[in-house]
Amino acid sequence: MIIDQNENTAIITQEKATSIELVKKIQALYPKFKNNNIIVALTSLNTISLAEVVEFLELSKTHRAAKHSFVIVSNQIDLDEAPEELAIVPTLQEAHDLIDMEVMERDLGF
Repeated sequence: MIIDQNENTAIITQEKATSIELVKKIQALYPKFKNNNIIVALTSLNTISLAEVVEFLELSKTHRAAKHSFVIVSNQIDLDEAPEELAIVPTLQEAHDLIDMEVMERDLGF
């Protein structure tokens, strides 16, 4: 797991761990970046199952309830099958764009 801090966004890149291990590591380190937006980059995975994606659901709900963005980056996930509560985009640039939009919405009171 690689953590790259960029202003108010933490980019967490998966190297070798499974999704379940990655979720556990993020939860353990959560106090370190709980006040930042989080991008989880799963682009190094060739395949990812729906069950693996769902592992991030509780963490995402907690983080979004605290008024911060939580975005997963992967082009291997079928968006039609993924839970609507998860923000999933195919590229890192789209993750940054989504966070910018969500920050603007929060600033406007939405």
